[in-house]
Amino acid sequence: MKLSNNKILITGGASGIGLGLTERFIKENNTVIICGRREDLLKEVATKYPSVVTKVCDLSIEEERINLYNWINENHNDLNVLVNNAGIQNWMSISDTDFYQKANDEITTNILAPVHLTTLFSNLKSLDTIINVTSGLAFIPLSKVPVYCATKAFFRSFTLSLRHLLKSANIEVIEMIPPALNTDLGGKGIHNDYPPVSEFVDSIFRQLKEGKTELTFGMSEARAKANNEVTADYFNRMNP
Repeated sequence: MKLSNNKILITGGASGIGLGLTERFIKENNTVIICGRREDLLKEVATKYPSVVTKVCDLSIEEERINLYNWINENHNDLNVLVNNAGIQNWMSISDTDFYQKANDEITTNILAPVHLTTLFSNLKSLDTIINVTSGLAFIPLSKVPVYCATKAFFRSFTLSLRHLLKSANIEVIEMIPPALNTDLGGKGIHNDYPPVSEFVDSIFRQLKEGKTELTFGMSEARAKANNEVTADYFNRMNP
């Protein structure tokens, strides 16, 4: 992937990893479009970075995903990079009365939405890169976020297949595999003791410059390379 002179759509680009990527891609001389559900956050980013194009969009709604694609196709049909970053994480137990609803929300946002967007945006003639943000939890689940982990395992598997399926279309598929970082994913304060997004993004861009298509950082690198015995040990430590 070339790191400058792209037009990039980042879903969930107004906060967390998405915001970190937005800031870095701007710095690298790219045109960045971000979408998200919260208009106030989008406006904050646009105020700080006037070059950013924003679009309010709830990706959990099929019609809004279609509208997003149609808007891009009509107004930014030279878009060449799609970053499937938006996701939600629920800390929950199977005994919770709202477990099924929360599970449904996670599956819709973390699986159905990016699969649908990938299907739509692969029709853009200009598209040459798809970046899917998975998780170190795709390899070893944390039982406190059971459905989130499962959605990321699905998304990793889908990404591996997608890389093969889109070879003939000359679309590069990159997997970004973050560990826990200091973001509000899952709730405010949960991840305060983890590395900052800036360190993760610096590492990711070094790997992109090296031409890597599977990007890891910290604990996610160890988990991605773990064998069955190491995986079992990680799981027991993470889920005492």
